[in-house]
Amino acid sequence: MKIYNTLTRKKEEFVPINPDEVKIYACGPTVYNYFHIGNARPFVVFDTLRRYLEYRGYKVKFVQNFTDVDDKIINRANEEGITPKEVSEKYIEEYFKDAGEIGVKKADVHPKVTENMQDIIKFIQRLIDKGYAYEAEGDVYFDTSKFEEYGKLSKQSIEDLEAGARIEINDIKRHPMDFALWKAQKVGEIAWDSPWGKGRPGWHIECSVMAMKYLGETIDIHGGGQDLIFPHHENEIAQSEACTGKPFAKYWMHNGYITINNEKMSKSKGNFFTVRDILKDFDGEVVRFFLLSAQYRNPINFSRDLMEQAKNGLERLYNAKNNLKHLLDNVAEGNMNDEEKEKFKELEKYKDKFISAMDDDLNTADGIAAVFELVKTINSSVNSNASKEFIQKSLDLFLELTNVLGLVTKEEEALDEEIEKLVKMRQEARKNRDFALADKIRDDLKARGIVLEDTPQGTKWTIKK
Repeated sequence: MKIYNTLTRKKEEFVPINPDEVKIYACGPTVYNYFHIGNARPFVVFDTLRRYLEYRGYKVKFVQNFTDVDDKIINRANEEGITPKEVSEKYIEEYFKDAGEIGVKKADVHPKVTENMQDIIKFIQRLIDKGYAYEAEGDVYFDTSKFEEYGKLSKQSIEDLEAGARIEINDIKRHPMDFALWKAQKVGEIAWDSPWGKGRPGWHIECSVMAMKYLGETIDIHGGGQDLIFPHHENEIAQSEACTGKPFAKYWMHNGYITINNEKMSKSKGNFFTVRDILKDFDGEVVRFFLLSAQYRNPINFSRDLMEQAKNGLERLYNAKNNLKHLLDNVAEGNMNDEEKEKFKELEKYKDKFISAMDDDLNTADGIAAVFELVKTINSSVNSNASKEFIQKSLDLFLELTNVLGLVTKEEEALDEEIEKLVKMRQEARKNRDFALADKIRDDLKARGIVLEDTPQGTKWTIKK
C-alpha cells in the first residue's frame, strides 16, 4: 500500500514501525457543538483507513481525542449558564450519536484533555528543562527558534510562516511564532494547578501528550484535515520531537476541504451545515457514501444534488444485496457447476481491482467504482437459475468489499407482525382479484418506506434509504 505523506510531499510505501500493530492517531473534535460536514470528512476517512488496514490483515490501535477544554467550550458554557464539563460531556454524547449514524466506529481510546492534565504538565516541564520552552507571567511558550526544523511539515521557514500567519500580538513572547503550551488563568475561567500557577493547556500540547501516552513516542500515522497542517500539526511535531529527540509520526495524512455549492464553508456566509441537520433529510450511510465518493486528498463539493446522487448510488448497492438475498431464499440447495466457477473467477477480478485502488493512497472513489462494476457483472451473471452456492459466494464477495467501506452494513429490519399481516392480506387480495385493496395495501406500505416488488419467485420488499 502507498500513502501520500504530507511530510515528504510524495506517495510512499506503507511500512509500519511494528508489523504486529499499526498505530494511528487522528485529531478529534472540540466538543462545544454538533460537528459539521467538514469535520465529518476526516472522521470517515480515517475510519475507512482503519477498516482497510484491518481488512489487509493488520492489527490497528486507533486513538482519537476529544478537546474538552477550549475557549469555545468556555464561551458556550457562559452562554448557557452551565459548566464547561457539562458542555463537553453533552457534545461528546452527541458526537457518538452522529458519528454512529455515518458508520464511524469508536476508537480504541478516546482520551480527553481534562483526564490527562498531569501528563500534560509533566510534558511541558520536560520541554522547559530541555530549554525548548519558557515561562512568562504564568504562561508557558514553546521557543520555535530553538527547534531548527520548525516548518518542515508546511514546507516554510519561520520567516515565511511569520509573514503569512495571523499572529496574536503578545509582548511577553520572545518570538512572534512562539506558541502557548500553558495559559495563565483568566478571571472566571476553569483552571488547574501547575508549577507556573493556575491555568490550562494550549491547544497543540494535548495531541502530543495523548498520542505518546497511548501509542508511544513514534507512531505510524497521524491524520487530520488539511487545515491542521499549520499551525496545529506543525506545532505538534516541534514540541514532540524536541521532547523525545525522535520522529513523532512516520506518515502524515491530510484530507482535502469541503466546499458548499462551490464556496468555502463559512458561518458568515450561512452555508454551514451540521451533520445533525443533514441527517434530517438523508440517511447516515448516504452521507458516508458521499464523503467516500472522492479520493480523500481531493476537495469535495457538498450540494443537495450531489447528496441525491449519493442516495441513488447507495440504493443501487442495497438493491444488489436484496436481489441476491431474495434469490438465496428462493432457490434449492446446489453447488457451482464448472461454468459458474469460471464466472466467479471473473467476479474475483473486481476484488483485485478494489484492492489495487485502495492500495493507491486509499482511493475510495476508484474502490467504489470497482464495487459498481462487480454489481453490474453480478446482475448479468446471477439469476434464478443459478446454484445456491454461486449466489451465496457472489453475495459474500459483494459484502466483503462494501464492509471495508462501511457501506451496506445495515440489516433490513424484520417486518413486524402488523406489516407481515398486510403483505399476506395483499397476496390474498390479488388472488381474489381485489386489486383496489391490493393497491391500497401497497401504497400504505410505501408510505412507511417499504417498497414491494412482485416477482415470479414471490413478493420481494426493500426499505428505501
